[in-house]
Amino acid sequence: MYIRRVSRKNKNGSTTAYLQLAHNEWDPVAKHAKAKVIYSFGREDEIDRSVLERLVQSIARYLTPEAALQAQNAIGDTAEFLFRSSKRLGGAWLLHQLWQKIGLDAILEKLFKDRKYQSSIERLIFAMVANRALNPSSKLAMEDWVKDEVYIPGLSEVGSQQLYRAMDELLEVQSELEHQIYCAVSDLLNLEVDLLYFDTTSSYFEVDPFDVPEDDDLRKQGFSKDKRPDLVQVVIGLAVTRQGIPIRSWVWPGNTSDMSVVDQVKRDLVGWKLGRVISVMDRGFTSEKNLRTLQRAGGHYIVGEKMRSGKETTDAAMSRKGRYHHVRENLQVKDIVVGDGEARKRYVLVHNPKEAERDRLRRKELIERLEAELEGLKQLSNQAHTKAACRLRTHPTYGKYLRQLKDGTLKLDKQAIRDAEKYDGKYLIRTSDDTLSAEDVALGYKQLVDVEDAFRTLKTTLELRPMYHRLENRIRAHILLCWLALLLVRIIEEETGETWTALRKELDRIHLGHFSSNNGDVYQSTELTPKQRKTFDTLGIEAPPKFLKIQPKA
Repeated sequence: MYIRRVSRKNKNGSTTAYLQLAHNEWDPVAKHAKAKVIYSFGREDEIDRSVLERLVQSIARYLTPEAALQAQNAIGDTAEFLFRSSKRLGGAWLLHQLWQKIGLDAILEKLFKDRKYQSSIERLIFAMVANRALNPSSKLAMEDWVKDEVYIPGLSEVGSQQLYRAMDELLEVQSELEHQIYCAVSDLLNLEVDLLYFDTTSSYFEVDPFDVPEDDDLRKQGFSKDKRPDLVQVVIGLAVTRQGIPIRSWVWPGNTSDMSVVDQVKRDLVGWKLGRVISVMDRGFTSEKNLRTLQRAGGHYIVGEKMRSGKETTDAAMSRKGRYHHVRENLQVKDIVVGDGEARKRYVLVHNPKEAERDRLRRKELIERLEAELEGLKQLSNQAHTKAACRLRTHPTYGKYLRQLKDGTLKLDKQAIRDAEKYDGKYLIRTSDDTLSAEDVALGYKQLVDVEDAFRTLKTTLELRPMYHRLENRIRAHILLCWLALLLVRIIEEETGETWTALRKELDRIHLGHFSSNNGDVYQSTELTPKQRKTFDTLGIEAPPKFLKIQPKA
């Protein structure tokens, strides 16, 4: 079956052509095939082209895409396109555009302008940062990732040794880089830096502690916040703004205590034009020495205070009579001043009624289980009784609600239970700033959760741990790269109101296809969904164009 064109000559010498749908049938008498007209489309110059297009489309439904393309190529002179490859584009494009919007490319190019490498150091650093944010892997695995899996603007392939050299170069400019990035980000986002949140975490190494050289001053065993005290680790600090943007990171030996780092943090932030800074820190930093350090040069602090510390001033604050002021749903505050003159200390006692009820119910369930355990002791023999009683007495949760009589019998300590009720749904905050309202103090301290969120992102989404680097400079550079990735991720989350995990999944659907023909190569991106386009618009950055590159053959 085919389209048949017939023509006739008119008296005036012109020619009129007609189009027909025909197929050949064998004529046994004439001994040859004759055309049989199935349908006449009419004169060629008056034909309705849409009729032919609908016919082609209806026929194409019964063909494979390859057969349909071959059929079209056979009819006309259209060049055949081959689909060569596809790379993920969306996530890397978004990070690249934000990288440029902040000015990180210009900062790095200026810092490395006198250093000549085969590949741009700035592009190598961006590739490692993008890898942390999109698909964390080793430097060796990044070779295939850049070459075959993701489109990195300005970088088609890379070697692992190039990446390691770029890490070494990055560490040499760390101090100036951090300062310039802070200035660029604070100007771009109008960051509020009157409150800075600081906390530490630890990250371990998958290596036997006995295999670590004695002269290794960074990887040490210490208190592990990852619950891996059997492994060596480093301690990492983050300073975060009230918007949750990390402005600086630190790395210390794994056996460093929280109490010993405040002085360095304070000194490192001098000259950053932060203005009046109120440092917000958790209970691990509340030594009197640290608090004096935070008040240098007119600074102030908001810190958590251990309610059961045994300090005279803390006990006085907890026992102070007075009514709570309701400031928000499930948030009540009581402003307390203890002492006079230089010994004067200001506390804010915060009460959450909903959390208090949860504490009461949890303790009730615990006491019921404990009573069942005590009842079971009566049925045990002497030796078994002694072992079970010791287990209960030393239990980290049950033990504080038990008391032992002179004959060795265990009983519920009702006074301990009544004492615990005093702390239900409460936490105590200490501040040196008298100009802040009790509500601002409470809300400022509650936002310390942003630092915890940042650490959670570092350890899960960006896969900071476990670390396999051995050299100290590589360890520090690895953490610096993770901080840069965290900076981009938190800016994106803050501006869009979406989690990076959800955004990354959506952006991974944007691909870049490579098509080739006899006439050249075309690089075309997939069509954006409304949700994807909204993400780019919200961040104020350009979405990837439909055709990223067209290379005609010479």
